[in-house]
Amino acid sequence: MTGTVNLREVILGILMEVTEQEAYSHIALRDTLDKYQYLPKRDRAFVSRVTEGTLENLIQIDYIIECFSKVPIHNMKPLIRNLLRMSIYQLKYMDSVPDSAVVNEAVRIAQKRGFYNLKGFVNGVLRTAAREMVHIAYPSPKDDPVEYLSVSYSMPQWILHKWLGQFSFEEVEKMCDSFQDESPVTLRLRTNHVSKEEIIASLQEEGCEVWQHPYLDYAVRISGFNYLQALTAFRQGWIYVQDVSSMLVAEIAAPNWGDYCIDVCAAPGGKSIHVADKLKGSGYVEARDKSEDKVDLIQANIDRLGMINMVAALRDATVFDQDSFHKADIVLCDVPCSGLGVIGKKQDVRYRMNPTRQEELIRIQRRILSVSQNYVKPGGVLIYSTCTIGADENQLNLKYFLENYPFHLESIDPYIPEQLRCRTSAGGYLQLLPGIHLTDGFFLARLKRNHE
Repeated sequence: MTGTVNLREVILGILMEVTEQEAYSHIALRDTLDKYQYLPKRDRAFVSRVTEGTLENLIQIDYIIECFSKVPIHNMKPLIRNLLRMSIYQLKYMDSVPDSAVVNEAVRIAQKRGFYNLKGFVNGVLRTAAREMVHIAYPSPKDDPVEYLSVSYSMPQWILHKWLGQFSFEEVEKMCDSFQDESPVTLRLRTNHVSKEEIIASLQEEGCEVWQHPYLDYAVRISGFNYLQALTAFRQGWIYVQDVSSMLVAEIAAPNWGDYCIDVCAAPGGKSIHVADKLKGSGYVEARDKSEDKVDLIQANIDRLGMINMVAALRDATVFDQDSFHKADIVLCDVPCSGLGVIGKKQDVRYRMNPTRQEELIRIQRRILSVSQNYVKPGGVLIYSTCTIGADENQLNLKYFLENYPFHLESIDPYIPEQLRCRTSAGGYLQLLPGIHLTDGFFLARLKRNHE
């Protein structure tokens, strides 16, 4: 509690938005932290840790709760369910918080929010959990590897079944484990007008710790800041928050001076801006998206960074634009996807997605590919990318595309770091895996249109 702000009630509010209203966790958390940006850094960190930690470990937490509750999780009142979840997270993962404080505060919140008749239930479950937590029997990796991975890393079983059909148990466990790690903030340094050394010096002067990323010279990781938007480097437009996997899109697009590029699903604009930066003020990048809010977001980034060779445009990627036929040297197709590669940054993705939704997305992906290929000139390049893991949305979409349209895969080895080169990159595509590569989970491919 800080002044009149009860931090645990703030956390509960975010969890209710995410689990009951299907708000995106990173947006709900960001908006809340923006609202309470006057709070001390320690309090903001507490809100972030408990919110993100609860969502990271949701399946495991529910498993623990059901060890001590006669009422199944799905039968509980939503507020009580989320109150127990955030409290169990603190009991299990935060030794610095006294158990008594966690239990007493949960009981007090339950009563305050109108659940006086359930405060005994909350008190009983949490006190028993605090006492018996160390005696819980968890699934065994030998007896039931899927159940073990699901409970240990809070991954839905349907996702695990798909991954285990494509990757080894050891690879899948490394991926799952990486999602539990704190995701570092990765920056692309925009060195067209200011040197890398000056940008890093500015970040360090304002208290940031800076580490060089091993894959790209202009990529760094930072920590130690309180509010990113307050940094001089951000306000001056010298940095862009972007994972290295996303930076590789512009690398394999490899724009030449004067090229015309269309990014069909561009929001918030990071890949488009990177291509425009690589063009050094030449050429033209049209960053499209289908909603006014997303286009406004792209435009805000264009304005903040002072882009002169880029425009935001309101267009639906599934609807053919005759005026763009065979017009582009480069088309970026970073399609809507299941997002399973960025679970470490968007913890609720794994719970929001399901097989039916994934099938719907695959249909949309193929529709976008079938429309967007029309915009590529003969000899031009289409870059296909997703922030997900697995053949359904990646390799199988490539197979579909190559069987139906006059394109061929080109090796991406000349454009990517040596550490990432492999059999598939020589063949034109790369699946990046979190916990195995130093990036988000990401897929990218370079497709060249045949000369007709």
